[in-house]
Amino acid sequence: MAVAPAASAVRAGLALASVLLVTGAAHGAPPLPERMADTGGGSQLITAVAPRAGSTTGTLTWWDRRGGRWVRVGSAPARFGSKGLVEGASRKQGTNTTPAGLYDLPYAFGVKAAPGGTSAAYRRVRQNSWWCQDNRSRAYNRWAEPLPADCRKKESEHLVDFGRQYAYALVIGFNYARPVHGRGAGIFLHVNGRGATAGCVSVSGDAMRRILTWAKPERAPHIAIGTRSGPIAITRY
Repeated sequence: MAVAPAASAVRAGLALASVLLVTGAAHGAPPLPERMADTGGGSQLITAVAPRAGSTTGTLTWWDRRGGRWVRVGSAPARFGSKGLVEGASRKQGTNTTPAGLYDLPYAFGVKAAPGGTSAAYRRVRQNSWWCQDNRSRAYNRWAEPLPADCRKKESEHLVDFGRQYAYALVIGFNYARPVHGRGAGIFLHVNGRGATAGCVSVSGDAMRRILTWAKPERAPHIAIGTRSGPIAITRY
């Protein structure tokens, strides 16, 4: 006749079973990129995920495609716009929202020199480096050196003035290839400032250095921005 286990042993067994169930579920779930509709066609991907559309914080993870599957390389806490996230196609300039969607990463830039091992195209910020955000300018949503006559300073960013945030940055290809005036300009992945961003995605300086040395142009890295669920769920992209 079996002897009933002690209560402490039962509790321990239940706790272990719970751990195994949770661990098994976590390990059994396909990696996030496998659940997405599109990853850009390359073999490197960054995912920036917020809990909800109104969130200003979340998690940024970078992935490699290896042996036919996506492998997590690293992750870091992320910050988003002070007004949360919104569908990129309906975003409006000046709303302090981060555009959800899937985007390429045209090039990197920074006030500081590129971290050793960086292979992405990297532009060093100089005293006359600007990002034009003037809706009336032909240089809208473009790096400008010097600032064109049709682009007003008060409507643009003097990049060197953001030495902390733009120590290292990647241009996010939102509204970049064929800019729609009024939709938004100057959306980057950059180093954290004091709090939420004006629409960019930001991470720590250490994370930015790691991302820049990881990203390889020949592997066509993209960034997908979205929420865990809902109308702008990251899995839609």
